[in-house]
Amino acid sequence: MTDNHREWVRARDELVSQICDLGFPEELGQQIAKQLGSPKAMNRMMGYLINVRPQSVELIVDEMLAICSDIDRWRDKKASEEANAKYNELLNSDGYFGKE
Repeated sequence: MTDNHREWVRARDELVSQICDLGFPEELGQQIAKQLGSPKAMNRMMGYLINVRPQSVELIVDEMLAICSDIDRWRDKKASEEANAKYNELLNSDGYFGKE
């Protein structure tokens, strides 16, 4: 088992435990962990659970969706920045637009 896998398992187990401590089924915790996908996202969710102590499944799922949306937005931003950097590199390279 790699360090990354161990970290993921630890985060998943802690998240599932937090959700169970709030009185929700373990299966909910397993699905939330699977959807979040990374230890960082799971740790963020655990912070929410500890500080807010939501009383409904809907609130937990809503926060999970918000975290997933933030991650998707960050990925899109990074992809856009990378594409923009490559485009600028192309524009500034010798030989483009008759520069030689």
